[in-house]
Amino acid sequence: MTEILVGLSSAILAGGAGFYASKITIEKKLKEKEEEYKKVLERKEEIEKQAVTEAERIKKEAEREAERILKEVEKEAKLKTIEIEREALKLKEQQEFIIEKELLKRKQELENELKQKREELQNLEKQLLMRESQLEKRLARIEHKEEEITKREQEIHKLEEEIRALENILKEKEEKLKNAEQRYILELQRISSMTKDEAKAELMKKVEEEAKLEAAKLMREIEEEARKQAEKEAKWNLVTAIQRLAPEVTTSYTVSVVDLPSNDIKGRIIGREGRNIRAFELATGVDLIIDDTPDIVTISSFDPLRREIAKTALERLIADGRIHPGRIEEVVEKVKEEMDQHIRKLGEETCLELGFTDVHPELFYYIGKLNYRTSYTQNVLLHTKEVAYLAGMMAAMLGLDEKKARRGGLMHDIGKAISHEVGGAHSKVGAEIAKRYGEPDYAINAILYHHGDEPARYPEAVLVAAADALSAARPGARREVLQSYINRLEKIEAIVNSFENVEKSFAIQAGREVRVIVNAEKLSDEEAYLLTKEIAKRIENELDFPGQIKVVTIRESRFVEVAK
Repeated sequence: MTEILVGLSSAILAGGAGFYASKITIEKKLKEKEEEYKKVLERKEEIEKQAVTEAERIKKEAEREAERILKEVEKEAKLKTIEIEREALKLKEQQEFIIEKELLKRKQELENELKQKREELQNLEKQLLMRESQLEKRLARIEHKEEEITKREQEIHKLEEEIRALENILKEKEEKLKNAEQRYILELQRISSMTKDEAKAELMKKVEEEAKLEAAKLMREIEEEARKQAEKEAKWNLVTAIQRLAPEVTTSYTVSVVDLPSNDIKGRIIGREGRNIRAFELATGVDLIIDDTPDIVTISSFDPLRREIAKTALERLIADGRIHPGRIEEVVEKVKEEMDQHIRKLGEETCLELGFTDVHPELFYYIGKLNYRTSYTQNVLLHTKEVAYLAGMMAAMLGLDEKKARRGGLMHDIGKAISHEVGGAHSKVGAEIAKRYGEPDYAINAILYHHGDEPARYPEAVLVAAADALSAARPGARREVLQSYINRLEKIEAIVNSFENVEKSFAIQAGREVRVIVNAEKLSDEEAYLLTKEIAKRIENELDFPGQIKVVTIRESRFVEVAK
């Protein structure tokens, strides 16, 4: 039986080794696989025949062995019985009891022997069944191997089909290449048969056709560019002409002048390689203009609050004499804190001037901030006070509540304090602020009604709207051109601030430049570069402006440690 197992294992290993060795080439693989498959089938039949023959032989030998043992047992039993009978006859009288006992004992022994022989037969039968089961398992393994061989043959057929498809593709490409070569040869033959003039004429004809197409394309681009440039030039000329009509008003609302003790201080303000002026502009968001004008520095910004902070900070730096980036940042931050306190104090004084002592303290900041906001070049705080007084006087003449009218006039434009920062109509923003800090309903109604956001529910609201119109219509109160200019700068900053990861933005140089400060921890240099391009593209798409706007993105990492 061991020889059969060894033979079967060697046959399976030989088949597997033959199968993997056949991968060298597809043609050899197919031929060798067919021969190997035939050998495996022949070997399978031989193994099956040998297994069946061996099983039958073992079964027959077991049967013969069992019959022989039974015969020997029976023969021995007969012989023993005869001997016992003979001894019993001789000793019957004397040893009858002993003989019977001995017979019983002997009989018991024989029965035990028969039982053992039967157990041996059962064990032989079990072994025979185990061998049959092992043969069945081996046959199952052989069938599994046959299935694997069938699968491998299918894979080989697929590979052959793929190779044929690739060969067809190669043939098609070769045919195309041959056709192209033939066309090229024919073209060369045709060209070679042409004279110099004919070849020149042919070449000139092709060049002329290509030049016509390129010229048409270029003309279209030039026309489009000329149209855009003409529109920009026309707008610029109009804006320039309008600004020349009122230069004093524009200057007074967009620039501040700082007097210098001497002209030498300009170099210290600029700093080595311009680091001081850059730090100052970055901290304040203004444009610092240092030109040949003696003993003055001009601060340019459309935002009056930034301009005032910058002016105060620069005056302190000049008085102190220490001008460097660290000191500049320190002074600017301190001035901003003091400006917040000044704004709150200004709001409180305005409320007391108009006779209100029950205004929420947080509203003082919004009211005071109106002093640094303009609406069509009007100072919004002065406009607010004027509306409050006008509405109060009209209410008094009509017999209505003068305080209600004044309060509505004071609060009607409070949303302008932050509307440029949060977006949305200033009337709705103001109504939200008033509700948040507990302003009475008539004041909220005046805020919303003066721009038609809700109907008038109090007569004082109508008076506030009338007073607002009177204040705005006063001759010289408003200049549309400057306000449109300021609105454009605010819109530039609003567009820039709408982008993610932008911390601050400053429109400077009369709107010709916008500086964008981003978070260095969240943006890499490459991302900041892409953000700059996106901002410039969006400004181009959403705004109409003369000339061009330079977008400068500043990404700065700063680390501070204190030595103690």
